[in-house]
Amino acid sequence: MVRAPRGALVGTVLSGVALALVAPSPAEAAVVDSSPRTAAPRPAVVERVVIGHSRKGREILAFRLGDPDAKRSAVVIAAMHGDERKPQAILRNLRDGAPITGLDLWVIPSANPDGVARKARRNARGVDLNRNFPRRWKRSKRGPTWSGPSAASEPETKAMMRFLRKVQPDQVVSFHQPLYGIDTSGTGNRPLARRLAKHLRLPKRTFSCGSGCHGTMSQWFNHRLDGQLVTVELGRRPTKAYLTRTAPRGLLKALGGRRPVPSTI
Repeated sequence: MVRAPRGALVGTVLSGVALALVAPSPAEAAVVDSSPRTAAPRPAVVERVVIGHSRKGREILAFRLGDPDAKRSAVVIAAMHGDERKPQAILRNLRDGAPITGLDLWVIPSANPDGVARKARRNARGVDLNRNFPRRWKRSKRGPTWSGPSAASEPETKAMMRFLRKVQPDQVVSFHQPLYGIDTSGTGNRPLARRLAKHLRLPKRTFSCGSGCHGTMSQWFNHRLDGQLVTVELGRRPTKAYLTRTAPRGLLKALGGRRPVPSTI
């Protein structure tokens, strides 16, 4: 596996004032905050990368946490559906907390920034991004799960595919709501699904996507890339304690990362 080293996704360096190094198109631009960790307001953040832009031009941000040289790597994604925003608190806790060791971890708090801004499931074009990936994609009528005019038609989908191909993570966790469980429909009893169920305290379940699963990110990733992607569905109203303590700690355990234990002295 070839993993992107620190600074490998450079497009623009941010250090107070943006300094352009290359001039990619907006859809292809990647932005890296390469300032030293000690100078960063978030000590866990190693890099800040713009992996693409939404249909309305909003940045899709990824934050690299932990150790880029660690043996294990992971990507954690939230808010692919813009009205499923509770899991964002888990990712913000990881991003804004203490440094992480033992894991090369990327978090994408908002995969659908236009949907988040509108508190809507779909992107600004009305496409369900989790039906727009080019694995078992099929046409569907316009509605809550419209798959778009063609496979990977949306800039958000393309950005996610491009980023995951570049990073080649061992593990991917995609957070959703509100079905409450670890989806085993495409992962069976794989170790990652078992660890997530244990440490996130969620049941293992098989989800049918209502009308059947087609064009999902998990289908595409698990077919095309070498790692494992598991979909995690939180409940409708997870508690603040779960989102800020139980889930961040459990997620790190499941993925193989660690944080220093606070001193009691």
